Amino acid sequence: MACSSTRMLSYPFLNKLPKPSKFLNKPTKHSSLKPQFTSNSTQITNPQITQNVQIIEEQNKERPKFKWVEIKQQNMTESQKVAILKLPKTMEKRCKALMRQIICYAEEKGSLCDLLGVWVKLMKPTRCDWLSVLKELCFLDHPFFFQISELALLEESFEGNIRDYTKLIHMYAKNGRVEDAENVLLAMTNRGMTCDQVTLTTVIHMYSKAGHFKLAEETFEEMKLHCLPLDRRSYGSMIMAYIRADMPNKGEDLFKEMERHEMYAGKEVYKALLRAYSMKGDVEGAQRVFDALQVAGICPDFKLFGLLINAYHLAGQSQKARVVFDNMRKAGIEPHDKCVALLLATYEKENRLNTALDLLVSLERDGILVGKEASQVLVEWFRRLGVVDDVAHVLKECVANVNAL
Repeated sequence: MACSSTRMLSYPFLNKLPKPSKFLNKPTKHSSLKPQFTSNSTQITNPQITQNVQIIEEQNKERPKFKWVEIKQQNMTESQKVAILKLPKTMEKRCKALMRQIICYAEEKGSLCDLLGVWVKLMKPTRCDWLSVLKELCFLDHPFFFQISELALLEESFEGNIRDYTKLIHMYAKNGRVEDAENVLLAMTNRGMTCDQVTLTTVIHMYSKAGHFKLAEETFEEMKLHCLPLDRRSYGSMIMAYIRADMPNKGEDLFKEMERHEMYAGKEVYKALLRAYSMKGDVEGAQRVFDALQVAGICPDFKLFGLLINAYHLAGQSQKARVVFDNMRKAGIEPHDKCVALLLATYEKENRLNTALDLLVSLERDGILVGKEASQVLVEWFRRLGVVDDVAHVLKECVANVNAL
């Protein structure tokens, strides 16, 4: 498809006029939103921005103006003293001064916005100072981190750029605050910044984790429509969205699309798709993904082998499950107890007791002990067969093995 260079980049969450907010216009619930991303050359007009400023000014009239006063130790709580003592020794004095004010902040002193404004006026911070303060607030998991991050983006001395907005979107998304992340995205576009591949990939990942599959898909399609470069993280985020939406086939289609571009997803993405097929007992899909990840240069571990064995277990195909198990051992990977348990459970489905016993003899010959989970499968199997003496023997063996591990 040809690239569209004249059409503005639309996006699934900026459709309606937002509500007033200090930081930006608040969008309504994301399920009904439709955005318009604009380029730097596009003029943005929104009467509510003026209204927001008026609202903030009215609110500020009612609040006391913040006065910068050095806080004395006798006026601090013990927890505040400890927090201040733990500030990095290498931190600049003006940064420590702000951190002390934030740690000892109380609403009756004035707003956080005023506090930052006074700090900027008195101490003329640089971008490095802002980043130092934000880094420390993030490290402390301070409750004002997000609010101060948003206010910092409004300050000229912070020199905010698209990466700063993207990082804040990511942080909000990481904490499950989708609407707040959308608000930051809206603020960014209202300030004339164009969303790039990194920002939109972050948004896809956010929607994917939050379970908003349609929004993730629409964003991904917009990226392709406007010929924004797609990397393995962009594809991986969308593949995970398909997996979470119980659409592994579409996720696999993206794998093939990546291969055409000589690009491969990360191990965790392959593992997630393999698990999706495995839990359905879809052996063909599971085997395809298992083969594909090896083509991508990923060496299967016992977990990946276990997922493939599980697919054959659910499908009741004990012979193929045994082939996978034997291949795992040939690859030099010691079978995990879970893998042994799955294979025994598969044999139980087909009532193949002798084959199961042959497996146990083979493992014992190679010095591999049967673990707790595999032993439990045997116990339940023998109990259903009514072999009481064998049950007692297996229980004794189970205890001995567990104690030896």
